[in-house]
Formats: sequence, C-alpha cells, structure tokens
Amino acid sequence: MSQAPFESPELVELFTTYTASPDSIGAHLARAAASDAARDPLLVVTGTDIALYPGGGATPVIEPYRFASRGFKELAAISHFGPALATLARLRELEDGNNGWRADATRLHKAAKAARAASSAQLWRDQIAVRAFAGREERVAAMVDYSCRLAERFLERALDDPAYLTMAAVRRDFLEGPAAGGSLPVPFNRVMIATFYLTGMDIAHRLITWLDAAGIDWTRAMVIFAGQAGRPTSGVTEESHSIAGVVRAVSRGRLAPERLFIAPHASVFPPYHPAGGAEKGGDRAVAAAMEDYYRRLWAGLRATSELADGMFRGYPRFAAPSAERPVIGPGTASVAVKPALKGPDDWFALVTRLRVVMEDPRQLLSGAVTDYVSSELVRHGNNPFRVTVPGLDGEPYPHLTPEGS
Repeated sequence: MSQAPFESPELVELFTTYTASPDSIGAHLARAAASDAARDPLLVVTGTDIALYPGGGATPVIEPYRFASRGFKELAAISHFGPALATLARLRELEDGNNGWRADATRLHKAAKAARAASSAQLWRDQIAVRAFAGREERVAAMVDYSCRLAERFLERALDDPAYLTMAAVRRDFLEGPAAGGSLPVPFNRVMIATFYLTGMDIAHRLITWLDAAGIDWTRAMVIFAGQAGRPTSGVTEESHSIAGVVRAVSRGRLAPERLFIAPHASVFPPYHPAGGAEKGGDRAVAAAMEDYYRRLWAGLRATSELADGMFRGYPRFAAPSAERPVIGPGTASVAVKPALKGPDDWFALVTRLRVVMEDPRQLLSGAVTDYVSSELVRHGNNPFRVTVPGLDGEPYPHLTPEGS
C-alpha cells in the first residue's frame, strides 16, 4: 500500500499564507478589489441565463434566454438532416453489409413525413410564434416543407439502392446540390445556415432588447461567462461562445477586452424560471446569494493580472489574440476561427463556418453565425425584418408537397 507523499507543515503553511485558503494574502486582495468595484455593474452569463447585478446591493435581474427560446428544437430538427444523412452514410460504411442502418433511415424518413405534414405558416405564425420571425412565417414553412421532402427523396433512393448511400452522394445530391434549376434548386447547406441564423436572430434580438433597456455602463461593466455552455468542450473561448458575440455587439465597442472573463469551471445558479416558483428556480435568492462569489472571482482575476505591470514593467506585455476574423477564399487551406463574412451571400465563408463549428470541439454548433446576426441587428436598430437571413430570404423554395399528401 503506497504512502501519501510527505508534506512539510512549515512550507505548506508558507504556501497557504499567500494562496489556497480563505484567509490568504491573495484572498485578501480579491476581497479588497471586489469591495473597490462593489458599485460596478456585474453581468454573469450561464448556459441558460443572464444575471445583471447592478451593484451597491441592488437585487439582480435575470433574463432566461435559453429556456425562453421558441422554435429552437423545431429549427434544429431541420438542420439535423445534414449530419443525420452523413451519419447514415458512415454507418453503412462501418457496418460493411450488415444493413443495421436501414432501421434508422426508415425511422428518419417516417419522422420527416410527419414533420412535413405538421408544419405550416399558421403553425409558425400562431403557435410557435417567434417575435423575431414576424413576416417570414410563409418562407420558414416553405423551407421546412422543402427540407423534409428533399430528405425523404434522398432516403427513399438510399433504401431502394443501398450502394447510393455514400458521403459523396450526401454532398453532391443533398448538401451542395443541385446548385440551380430543377425541382430541388436550394443546396441544403443554405438551409442549415438559415436555421442557425434564425435561431441566433431570436436569441440576439431578445438579448439586445433586454441589455439595451438595462442601461449598463459598459466602460465599468464586469462580465463573466460561467459554467458549461453547450457540449462539454465548447464555449471555452470568447470567440467560440455565441453569447459573447451578442454582448460584444450590444456594448458597441465600449466593453474593454480585459473586463470579460470565461470561467468554464465556475459555479452557476440554477436555471431561472420567472413564473415557476422557488421549487423550479424562480426565486432569485440563490442567484442573489452568489453575487459576492462572482464579484470576488472577477475582481481576484483582474487584480492578479494587474500585478504583472508593476512586477515586470519593461518586458513585453500580454495582448489577447486579435479578434479579427480571417478573410478566406477557395485557396484557403485551413482556419483557426470562424472566418469573416463579406455579406449575407458570402457562401464560401458561411459554409466554412459550418465546417468550423462541427470540426472544432470548442465551438457551439448553433453559434455558426450568431456573432454576425448580432452585429447586423445592432446595425439595423434591432429590427429583424431589416436584416437579410441568408439561406431563407430570396431563396427559390418550391412548394414540393402535393395537395392532400
């Protein structure tokens, strides 16, 4: 049986004198810095909510941006056709003739038919009723009808001829083409962009409205993105956190980079349900009780980093990586972040963003275009109808469903 490593009590005491204890010198600095900024606005963003602590002991206000979303699952269901068909092609390849993929393909075909039958402009306008989609319900319904029918046709051909179900066929006949003409004129890549854009537009529109109304002094704001956002590896950088793009856009350049921290391991308050009562998280008391914890966290990080200038002045200072997004073209071999967009019709960059958010595990899949839609909404006075939704607006979606089917 192995023994625990020996630790010198005297040297461990020296270690904890500066750090790793509530009464350490470092903890005293965090408390002092937090006290100094006690009246500054603090914004804490979790994977489901945004809490604004106005400062000076005022009660926090909370916006449940994730659970208040309408239409998210319905749009995600449509965007999932792309990876679902690619997954079936990969399963057929891995199963090497066992045909286990057929049950999944049949189930997807049945679900697509049922979804197509259920979707309508009335459903999107009167029942799902997303405020940011107002005026576009007919187009959304046409896109959904088209997408389901396109998937059904692909699956029917694959079930009749299993050799057809290849990744090359998924790209050629579903994701990338037919590029123009015929009865299927819109590549599904454009549908995926449209669904991500619509989802991002809903969240961004609501958060821009809420944050603008809050009247935050962004020059003094303390911002923390706390806890997990999406899949376990995503949202750990500002570039890969979709809500960070919204906050940046709303601040209109007034939030300094050094005042925003990503804290994926920080504790978070329970999801907030304002109409649900305390037992469902509706009570703000838990979030309010965590204010001191968040203020010490932010202030301690900032205070420690500020020591460096006094200690190492004369040496090169740290500068955060540039927020500039690369401009790409057909000759670009790889990118480290989502590329810049020249506009809503820059399809090479838009589809590259789809690849980036799927290939880079730090990214949120739904964050492919949230930064772009946020900046577009801010630029157009937060009026969703004034922005162009790529993949929806101007696309020639035919009504593929025959009457009575």
